[in-house]
Amino acid sequence: QALRACGATPVEVRLPKDLEGLDALILPGGESTTIGKLLLRYHLLQPIRSLGQSGLPIWGTCAGMILLAQEVVGGLPDQPVLGLMNLRVHRNAFGRQVDSFQAELSCPWLGEAPFPAVFIRAPVAESLGPPLEVLAQYQDKIVAARQGNLVATSFHPELSGDWRMHQWFLDHVVPIPAG
Repeated sequence: QALRACGATPVEVRLPKDLEGLDALILPGGESTTIGKLLLRYHLLQPIRSLGQSGLPIWGTCAGMILLAQEVVGGLPDQPVLGLMNLRVHRNAFGRQVDSFQAELSCPWLGEAPFPAVFIRAPVAESLGPPLEVLAQYQDKIVAARQGNLVATSFHPELSGDWRMHQWFLDHVVPIPAG
């Protein structure tokens, strides 16, 4: 819904063949351990890793942030991750499902109005160094970051009804196709 509202045409990716011809990829929220196991089972982990390394814009929200990180704290020792971003991510940093909340984040790159971020069993991140750019913090913890073609948010922007972050991703991270 958010991507359609911004003029994009989303497609579901379930198999490696679905990755062909994409302009960008969004790794959604959910349960990161389960998503990682499914990426392995359906032979998507390495193709997505390779696409990210070659410059495909990838945005990970919540569990997607965990999948993009180099290090995961609080996950299983063999948890499959893409390991593309210079992040150490702490799973469920704000508590359990019942501790979910919404907070107004200062995101000057989106405009003056605060962004209504929805946190559900959300992770937080630590920077493992450049070229990581911190985009937003909550309680002095990294909740949004960018590293070139990669973006990670610990919250669910799609649940806010505010499409500014989706539009920013399309305008500033996803390249305009030639032709």
